[in-house]
Amino acid sequence: MTRQTPFISILLMLLMPSLVLGNWHKGGAAIMGTRISVEIWHEDNTTAKHAIEAVLDEFRRIDRALSPYIEESELFRVNRDADKQRTSISQEFFDLLERSLAYSQLTDGAFDITFASIGYHYDFRKGIRPSEDVIGNALPLINYRLIRLDTDSRTVAFAQEGVRIDLGGIAKGYAVDRGIGILQRLGIEHALISAGGDSRLLGDHRGRPWHIGIQAPRNKEALAAVLPLSETAVSTSGDYERFFERDGVRHHHIISPKTGRSAGELRSVTILGPNTTHTDALSTSVFVLGLKEGLALINRLDDVEAVIIDNQGKMHMSKGMEDLRPSSAEN
Repeated sequence: MTRQTPFISILLMLLMPSLVLGNWHKGGAAIMGTRISVEIWHEDNTTAKHAIEAVLDEFRRIDRALSPYIEESELFRVNRDADKQRTSISQEFFDLLERSLAYSQLTDGAFDITFASIGYHYDFRKGIRPSEDVIGNALPLINYRLIRLDTDSRTVAFAQEGVRIDLGGIAKGYAVDRGIGILQRLGIEHALISAGGDSRLLGDHRGRPWHIGIQAPRNKEALAAVLPLSETAVSTSGDYERFFERDGVRHHHIISPKTGRSAGELRSVTILGPNTTHTDALSTSVFVLGLKEGLALINRLDDVEAVIIDNQGKMHMSKGMEDLRPSSAEN
């Protein structure tokens, strides 16, 4: 269910160390397993450089706290200890776990951070998937209700041995929101932060909209659609970055909590909304839910819209996107 390699092509951005184009300042770094890019407008070069570095430092801090691969991280420690004993965690981590469980309830379990109980058996670089026996034995461990939070003691525990969690479906969106908050406190009014498939726009592109491209799922050189946007968050989940194919089946990193296998009905889901914590979690959720249930969920919510490309390459939109009429998806 994690996702987090570049799914959105950001037009007008250069993914490289800091550059200045007029009063636009750009910078980036490889953090959280993807490319983090920051573009801001500011008249003072020193202030702009400081702002970009502050955003990147915040991503590094969150990565150190929430990575499942860094042994010193809180998340690593929780996965190691919480099925044996109650484990104390920071308020930030506790709050993010609470938000994750709220999305699990909202989506009837389509969003479930315990997917990692099977997800960690996959190795997409080496083309390794868990056996049917492993999936069958571990599937009961994918259940967000097995996460027990205690507000008074600020602890977390897992109700069964072997449960693991991964915040890959929400952490990058959260980090983008934190970065935007830093820029706002510094008085910056026009900016874009991108972390792989999660982007948030602060203001517009100095009098005109930003142009955000949705990648064509089966053609890395093409865009399925270009969206003119301002002051919004955008997240895309897709089956085309971390994957391998075997016997005609595409195995990718967005795991269905119901099956322990890669969700197979869609190719990509793009969600627009007020913040990237929200759009990040919902893009993963809709991908797992599939076209009918996913669109029904988005159309029930007041603050989000969706562009979905199904496994035939056909584009579908939520009700609020019907006037956009983007170009059809590439196969």
